[in-house]
Amino acid sequence: MKYYIIAGEASGDLHGSDLISGLKQADRQAEIRVWGGDRMAAQDVTLVKHYKQAAVMGFIEVLRKLPEVLRNIRFCKRDILAFRPDVVILIDYPGFNFRIARFAKKNGLKVFYYIAPKVWAWKERRVKRLQRDVDKLFIIFPFEKAYFKKWGIDAFYAGNPLVDTIGEQLKNAAPATVFRERNHLSDQPIIAVLPGSRRMEINYLLPRITPLAAHFPGYQFVVAGAPAIDRQAYEKHLRHTSFRLVENQTCELLSHAAAAIVASGTATLETALIGTPQIVCYGGNEISFQIAKRLVRIKFISLVNIIMNREVVRELIQHDLHTANLKAGLQALLPNGNRRTAQLNDYAELRRLLGEQGAAKRIAEEMLNNVLM
Repeated sequence: MKYYIIAGEASGDLHGSDLISGLKQADRQAEIRVWGGDRMAAQDVTLVKHYKQAAVMGFIEVLRKLPEVLRNIRFCKRDILAFRPDVVILIDYPGFNFRIARFAKKNGLKVFYYIAPKVWAWKERRVKRLQRDVDKLFIIFPFEKAYFKKWGIDAFYAGNPLVDTIGEQLKNAAPATVFRERNHLSDQPIIAVLPGSRRMEINYLLPRITPLAAHFPGYQFVVAGAPAIDRQAYEKHLRHTSFRLVENQTCELLSHAAAAIVASGTATLETALIGTPQIVCYGGNEISFQIAKRLVRIKFISLVNIIMNREVVRELIQHDLHTANLKAGLQALLPNGNRRTAQLNDYAELRRLLGEQGAAKRIAEEMLNNVLM
């Protein structure tokens, strides 16, 4: 079978990589062409375009890069027609992927959507596009099953593939002494900083986080570098600070950290599965923030809180993201802090809700069955 898979950001690349592994196990003759990142490319597939060449986040940012976005959409459509896949698999990234779904459907191609757009959070009218343009929806959060059933969509849920990914990464993680030695870190306990996988996030969050070092002299702050972002994007904010940067070692960093400060997104769920107490942060262009604030329909921004439907991790959003709040939030999570034990207990409940290992393989098998129908 021929598969055309589109992921537009780091989290989609991670999920796409797991899915490709499952597809190759289910279909030994799989021919796969992708838009994604380093993780998907490492699965021995044809990488058409890296997501760092196409990813844009925020209303104002999209407007600024609209000509480039439209060029990418046109190129993608031509490439799909030339490849003529048995199925187009779209991973999240709705601004781009909804257009491709409509195009593929009109051209007689089967369309699967893996990791549903967050229509339950905002722009609920997009459910109609899923009903019209998608042959099968594959979801990774337990609460989504009932939500989509309400709309007459029989979405397939088989657990969350991050359970496997994190389990495998933890199994292969270096011991703390090796990790510290490799990265020239001291023996001080670590506070991990995950400022996101987009330059806009990094530029907003890091200047608000770096002043914390003065309030926690007994700790070392270590920033996790995202795969598609060059060192310069971080180092311009870290010069003249004691913050250290490590690249492509996020799971190991979190596993050896006493606590973490994490940009909202999939990384919040990864951090919870690893078992590191965290504060979740979000911020960016003020106009984009004000627009989003008026459109979003949910109480929380972090996946941990959304899945649990209550505040498990503290969220510091835009104007609430300042030194005083960060300091208080961290103090509550560090050893002997008054929120640490409760958050770790909540993480255990979260793991139970996300199900057993093997989700990506189960999803891939269901996809193959649906292609053959």
